[in-house]
Amino acid sequence: MTGGAQCVGAHETALAAARKLKDLQVGALPICGDDNRLIGVVTDRDIVVKVLGAGLDPGEVETGTLAQGEAVTIGADDDTDEIFATMTRHKVRRLPVIDGNALVGMVALADTARALKDPEAGRLIEALSTD
Repeated sequence: MTGGAQCVGAHETALAAARKLKDLQVGALPICGDDNRLIGVVTDRDIVVKVLGAGLDPGEVETGTLAQGEAVTIGADDDTDEIFATMTRHKVRRLPVIDGNALVGMVALADTARALKDPEAGRLIEALSTD
């Protein structure tokens, strides 16, 4: 897990989210509502496909409109098997990590793969997940 995940506000623009993704050198950001509760995740791909690819203005589209359904999360105490199962079930590569209602970090497929007994798998996934 990478601790200290930063949210992008639901009313912030896709352009602001893209800048934050660039500055933090990450591919996904949790989207938090006005009450600072997690409402979803926005990825770099979401911005390219749903905003730019649709011909929308990234300076006008709010990130909250890019959230799909209920946020998929993992608990801070969940083990590797549960993380893989959740990623597989929901077909995602990154999950916000919560402790109660508090966002405490993000876990990526590469993070989980590095925890496996075979370090080669973890190194391969990490290499494929890096820009």
